[in-house]
Amino acid sequence: MADLFQEFLNPPNSAGRRSNDKATSDPVALEYLSTLASMPLSQLESSEQQSLSQSSHSLLLSLQALSKRSHKSIISSAENHSHLRTTLPVLATSTSDLTAAIPKLDNEAVKFSTTYHKSGDNEILNARKRALLLTRNVERLVDVLDLPTLLSTAISTGSSAPAANYASALDLNGHIRRLHGLYPDSPLVNSVSTQADDAMQAMAKNLIASLRTPGLKLASALRTTSWLRRVVPELDSAGAAGNGGGLGALFLVCRLSTLINMLAALEPLRELAEQERIRQQQSSKGSAWSGGQQTERYLKRYIEIFREQSFAIVSMFRSIFPTPTNEAHSKAGNDPLQPIPSALSTFPFHLIEMLMETLRTYLPTVKDQPSRDSLLTQVLYCAGSLGRLGGDFGILLATIDVGEEAEDEWVEVVKRHRLMAGRLESIVGGKDKITPDPIKA
Repeated sequence: MADLFQEFLNPPNSAGRRSNDKATSDPVALEYLSTLASMPLSQLESSEQQSLSQSSHSLLLSLQALSKRSHKSIISSAENHSHLRTTLPVLATSTSDLTAAIPKLDNEAVKFSTTYHKSGDNEILNARKRALLLTRNVERLVDVLDLPTLLSTAISTGSSAPAANYASALDLNGHIRRLHGLYPDSPLVNSVSTQADDAMQAMAKNLIASLRTPGLKLASALRTTSWLRRVVPELDSAGAAGNGGGLGALFLVCRLSTLINMLAALEPLRELAEQERIRQQQSSKGSAWSGGQQTERYLKRYIEIFREQSFAIVSMFRSIFPTPTNEAHSKAGNDPLQPIPSALSTFPFHLIEMLMETLRTYLPTVKDQPSRDSLLTQVLYCAGSLGRLGGDFGILLATIDVGEEAEDEWVEVVKRHRLMAGRLESIVGGKDKITPDPIKA
């Protein structure tokens, strides 16, 4: 019955039915129509209209109370609903754009993950890895870069505390060599190694300069040569093992340079002696010569320096570079290429020739017998000093031309010297070993 009433009130072709299709399925309307259908006609005519008026009035009062209580919210909702007409199309457009952009974004994400994957080969990623590796190891790199500075500092301050600083410098150089052996292709390590080589060359120069010190002691010479063996190992060649090799020759050259410099300091006395020699040659044509005092002073000082330094050089060399043992000689005897002889084998001849040349030049100028005897005695003691080391040159003194009248006194000087030498030998016990210079003692 309610359905018939609803179709009667809203025909299918009516405008209200077409505009509001939801009314056909409104359960409240259907329930009200069912109620009307169950009521008698008299009741509909008498009380239904009044009931509808009361219901309408109560609804009106409820709406008024609701509007008074919630009018602000209702107005705000109405305004927001009015904006929905423009907002919803914009939202729809943005949604469609997002829907179209999602595949592109997904493709780019896949491309990025493929390009910058850890297992991929990308230059930018590799550069970033190197930068991160450098950041993590910056302290180690700074330590490596500080090695040449530390090495130079240890070498430059080696003169004040050589035993500690040169040893530290050699340890630092050994550490740099190990790094170069582990990382031969590293430009950084190659640069540090080059700077270390320059510093070690400076250290070698300092060590060689220390060998030329006038007052060099045996302990200092041993320490310096041991450092030179580590700094410049090619000097101590295997072909001259036990004979010093190039290092021994370097030692002799340095000490010879020191001896020459010390003798060169006597240049003022030598000039005076040269003047006396020229005057003696000029006076020989006429009157007899009675000078030679400056020449005597020069020769005494020359022979004294020569005796001290020559004995020190040869004895120090034999202490630092001992001669090979018999076993080494026997092994070398089977080798068709004989080992290089010791640098000391010809060095004393050079020293003796220096002294003999000076004596041949200036000794004939001294004509005073006591002065000449004193000089000859001093030379014989010098020959005895070197003789204890295997370099006695006393027999060569006979080649010096001091005049025919001086031959007898020369023989007397030799006899006195041999007598004193025999007494000294008996005092020391006649031991066959290297002893200190008797004149210095």
